[in-house]
Amino acid sequence: MDYKYIPIFKNIYLFLVLLILVLGQGTFAQQVKKKHHHKTKTDTTQSAPGFRFRTVIIDAGHGGKDPGAHGAYSKEKNVALAIAKKLRTAITEQIPSLNVVMTRTTDNFVELHRRDDIASENKGNLFISIHCNSTPEKSTAEHGVLLLVYGYHRKDEQLEAIRENASIYIEKDYQKKYNGYGSNSAVNTIIMSAFQQKFRKQCIIFADLVNKEFKKEDGRHSHGVKEQGVLVLQQSAMPAVLVETGFINNKKDEEYLNSSEGQAEIVQSIIRAIKKYKERVDAQK
Repeated sequence: MDYKYIPIFKNIYLFLVLLILVLGQGTFAQQVKKKHHHKTKTDTTQSAPGFRFRTVIIDAGHGGKDPGAHGAYSKEKNVALAIAKKLRTAITEQIPSLNVVMTRTTDNFVELHRRDDIASENKGNLFISIHCNSTPEKSTAEHGVLLLVYGYHRKDEQLEAIRENASIYIEKDYQKKYNGYGSNSAVNTIIMSAFQQKFRKQCIIFADLVNKEFKKEDGRHSHGVKEQGVLVLQQSAMPAVLVETGFINNKKDEEYLNSSEGQAEIVQSIIRAIKKYKERVDAQK
């Protein structure tokens, strides 16, 4: 049945979704209130009984037929993969208690929904997506890092999300896979926002930690932490952060992103943030 020709069904569907969400939030609020009555310490990270921070998912953005952004001589997909591999090695060596799973290890195209499937199948506790920023111009004076967490804001604040989400147009039947993305469906917006809201606080905590390391230790210029409707973060059933490591179409940033020293600095900043985040999680046990 085609609902678009029967508006009343669409309204009923929207009403039911809203009702479920409201009732769910009410139950959650009661649980929080009850929990607070017996516990004075406020939870700021994942802290369910028996929870252990075990697995980090590293997502190298783009790949294969999807090159991502272009610099004067390099492509985002290659820079992202190089940094992701070094981050995997660093975590294995410096935080051996953590398992590391990568969504891709070669120059291959992995659909966005498949990246989230990989994360879920491996029971990830933290999803880190590595990317390079860019502007529509061939070259730019814009430079520095940017941290993205999932969220919906005004249309003019979604430029980064639009660019990162463009990868789905390479996929077949993308509208079916991504719940009607591009149709401006109010129902889909509500469902996706509610799904990721559970991890919003943890996402922001980790993104802030990474941002501070970039600024404090590396002296990088930062555009801060922003909430954007990035699809690769939307369906992650865990705290998820997208790291825009620099502007690949800025001459100095491109050199930095392709250099061994630059990549090592980026990796170590993320490593320090992971260690601090893990300390927070472990403290909640």
